[in-house]
Amino acid sequence: MSDDMENGESAGLISQRDRDLNFTRNDSRIFNTDRTSKEIKYNLTPNRPRIRSRSVSQSSTDSYSSASYTGSSSEEDDISPREKAQKNSRGFSDFCVKNIEHNAFGRREIEIAEQEMPGLMALRRRAEADKPLQGAKIIGCTHITAQTAVLVETLAALGASIRWSACNIYSTQNEVAAALAESGFPIYAWKGETEEDFWWCIDKCINAEGWQPNMILDDGGDATHWLLKKYPAMFNMVKGIVEESVTGVHRLYQLSKSGKLTVPAMNVNDSVTKTKFDNLYSCRESILDALKRTTDVMFGGKQVLICGYGEVGKGCSQALKGLGAIVSVTEIDPICALQACMDGFRVVKLDEVVRNCDVLITCTGNKNVVTRSHLDRLKNGCIVCNMGHSNTEIDVASLRTPELTWEKVRSQVDHIIWPDGKRIILLAEGRLVNLSCSSVPSFVVSITATTQALALIELFNAPAGRYKQDVYLLPKKMDEYVASLHLPTFDAHLTELTDDQAKYLGLNKAGPFKPNYYRY
Repeated sequence: MSDDMENGESAGLISQRDRDLNFTRNDSRIFNTDRTSKEIKYNLTPNRPRIRSRSVSQSSTDSYSSASYTGSSSEEDDISPREKAQKNSRGFSDFCVKNIEHNAFGRREIEIAEQEMPGLMALRRRAEADKPLQGAKIIGCTHITAQTAVLVETLAALGASIRWSACNIYSTQNEVAAALAESGFPIYAWKGETEEDFWWCIDKCINAEGWQPNMILDDGGDATHWLLKKYPAMFNMVKGIVEESVTGVHRLYQLSKSGKLTVPAMNVNDSVTKTKFDNLYSCRESILDALKRTTDVMFGGKQVLICGYGEVGKGCSQALKGLGAIVSVTEIDPICALQACMDGFRVVKLDEVVRNCDVLITCTGNKNVVTRSHLDRLKNGCIVCNMGHSNTEIDVASLRTPELTWEKVRSQVDHIIWPDGKRIILLAEGRLVNLSCSSVPSFVVSITATTQALALIELFNAPAGRYKQDVYLLPKKMDEYVASLHLPTFDAHLTELTDDQAKYLGLNKAGPFKPNYYRY
């Protein structure tokens, strides 16, 4: 057999394999509402960076995706979902997804997620008969993944009416969105939305005929922002807001400080069961997954710089150190910096080490942490990505200039090439890399989702006057309840205080077991 024939047969086999697998990958974004219209228009102007479409085999794009095994997230057509007339099998059409016909694949993904979300499923079983959310009309704006679908269906089982959009233009799993639409949920989301699509989807969830929302479940504050900006009278009728991200919580505190927050809000992000689990353990696993899938990099001996040593930074640092990377940390907070030192990491300034980085990861939730000046000084081949919620940490806009060439390598992997030939590897265009390029562990999402569900139940059923027009933390008793729902998975058995011990500690035997100031 000739070499040509062997190569041809090999290529045919690979092509068939890839068609069978046809993986996709999640992406993530958070639209920065502080951007001006001028900045938004920038990308539409003729003076845009050179974009080189590299010839890439199907295997180099599809096989490096995650959490989606069906092909509905692939770029099989360029028709916007907004231009399609779709109905589910029962004639329901109040949704906008990529392709309703792929709902069966999404249903399988949801079923897989349910197996790894024991706490949320336990809450569903325990509360379904009582319907604690009967009458709740919830606007959801979060990542639409299989794990989110389990939350959506749990809230519906508890009595809520739901309309849902995505908080990221890339993180939606299209098959999952199709499965929810097939089940009759008004879902407006698809992977690869434009920014205009993003706001259109949120608006379609809010402004529906005969539907007055009374609760908001937000991730990043975009639904809250849009409702307050466009429909202030409707906003004032909301009973409560539940927010799970640093960015969204920051916005809520700003609204409260300025007197514009006219409804009570629950800060889920800083509840113990969110920040100490999702932020730490989820990021500890998913950062490696995202980097491996996108770049195939070996971490042993690599110089890695982590910007920020909060819970996310701690998780990323631990994971990379465990694989033999040489990890340094930047910090503004002396307490977090001291923790990094005690954990064995060098605390440095970005300017001091930027030329030597092999991998640069932002985990701060701040803006302009990595500027064009820093990017210009990075070494050839440096991998740059963001693990913070907002897409403002890396100044990606400064890279969209005529002298730089953007070369698409894989889905959500771009080479940015300087005139002298230097190139850096930018992941997910600076958006949240783990939800952009991999997936997050369902078990950890179960903890966060259960916390969100309890926060919604608490705010919706609270008697008048319990919560003022301010931002609150979840009561500690509920944090403990969320944790208790997940312990049976590990066959964990709690010790019970004796009456004498409880009296000595000044505690109720049933909890809460720690004061609010306890830091875990």
